[in-house]
Amino acid sequence: MNEDERRRPALSPSRAADFKQCPLLYRFRAVDRLPEAPSPAALRGTVVHAVLERLFDLPAAERVPAAARSLLPRVWAELLTEAPELAAVIPEPQEDGTDRIGAWLTSAEELLETYFVLEDPRAVEPGERELLVETVLPSGVPLRGYLDRLDVDGDGGLRIVDYKSGAAPRESGESRALFQMKFYALALLRLRGRVPTQLRLVYLGRGGEQLSYRPDAEELQRYGRILEAIWAAIVEADRTGEFRPSRGAACEWCAHKALCPAWEGTPPPYPGWPELRGEAPTAPFGTPGGMMGS
Repeated sequence: MNEDERRRPALSPSRAADFKQCPLLYRFRAVDRLPEAPSPAALRGTVVHAVLERLFDLPAAERVPAAARSLLPRVWAELLTEAPELAAVIPEPQEDGTDRIGAWLTSAEELLETYFVLEDPRAVEPGERELLVETVLPSGVPLRGYLDRLDVDGDGGLRIVDYKSGAAPRESGESRALFQMKFYALALLRLRGRVPTQLRLVYLGRGGEQLSYRPDAEELQRYGRILEAIWAAIVEADRTGEFRPSRGAACEWCAHKALCPAWEGTPPPYPGWPELRGEAPTAPFGTPGGMMGS
């Protein structure tokens, strides 16, 4: 049993977003823990995130594009050492004779180059990187998540920075993009007693773009009530075993489409929240059967 499985159940931004999108997807990921192979784009994003994290281990003057490029093959090699099956995720190149892995790493280099256009890391000293934030709302809903970077200014002001390997969303999609960031902002408000002065999304795909947002305490309190409603719905779904599918455009890329009743599939029997995942589940709102997010 690993450390994550022993931890107290909690709601994370990704699992909250999953439940909003499709309760059955949430169940498959958080309860059944069905395996999912990452897409090439997602795997590339993981590698680029790791490179950007390590870049800030270097002295400020050495945080240059050449240093990031040199970190890329090392990060990839270490990832393969831990999970060699990831090599199969890399697609075949479109041109015959092209080095498959080399072409894929080149596409990751392009994302790193975009990062340096958007920000000069020599002028930034992050307060935290890959920061675990854990807290409990007054209603008893536990929150847990990792944020990419937290910048702290001389007056203690907080800026949350999140790297995205894709392109910036259209205006209609910005609220979905900020859902995760507001989660971190609410957690930091609870933990540090300060509303972050800025939420910054750094998009590295398709030319690069940054989105910035300034939250306020009242807005984050309203957001907390949204999370409470999601958690209550998850608890009820666990009580009944009914995690309903939501059919939509995202189904096309879902790894579990073959098991979905909306597509004539049959899910496995609902396992509930097994004792094997640590302590007995903690039930919020006095309801039996607590939930775990990852």
